[in-house]
Amino acid sequence: MSKTDKTRPWWVRMADAPMATCLPVHDHRFGPCTLPEEITADTASLSHRTGGCHWSATAYAYYLFGYGHGGREWSRLRREERRRDRHRTRRELRANHGQE
Repeated sequence: MSKTDKTRPWWVRMADAPMATCLPVHDHRFGPCTLPEEITADTASLSHRTGGCHWSATAYAYYLFGYGHGGREWSRLRREERRRDRHRTRRELRANHGQE
């Protein structure tokens, strides 16, 4: 398996730079602090957890590693916009071609 960042699990990339790519999130509603010292797949989170202390990804991590689906959604919207523009241009070209 390749050793590049692209193939490494998200929680490993978070553990490499703890305060840049993830921050501790404290939730003491149900007792004392339960934040683990090590960042593992079980103690890290890419989304909001409802209870207990955990490590959560920062906005920088979402941007740097492409976490989440916002980028894909934006790409889909842009693609639909370009498609409409291409169809409109084709219709205009067909209409103009018939006038010559």
